[in-house]
Amino acid sequence: MFTPKIPPPDTAPAPGTSLVPPLTGLVHSPACICHHTPIAPAPVPAVPPARPAGQFTPGSMLVAAAGGTAVVLVVGTVLVSMLLATAITAASVALCAVVLRSLLNRPNNR
Repeated sequence: MFTPKIPPPDTAPAPGTSLVPPLTGLVHSPACICHHTPIAPAPVPAVPPARPAGQFTPGSMLVAAAGGTAVVLVVGTVLVSMLLATAITAASVALCAVVLRSLLNRPNNR
């Protein structure tokens, strides 16, 4: 009942035999058999003169500064909001702990 049924014993390979036939006697033909003359390499195009990597105008500097300021303000607002949410949660948990403690200790005082 607990013996494995897959694969059936008559189709299982014998130990030490391989299911893949050996690769013997294979001869590959060369990649190109057309025997043409090699073509001369194409001439290299002239490299354009080097330019500075970035050209900033006063307008683009103003946009970059305004964008950076906006990013700093948004990230700061998000971080302060997260800190405030954590502080409010901690205060409410502490208040609940104090109330529960007073409710549980009150019957002992009577």
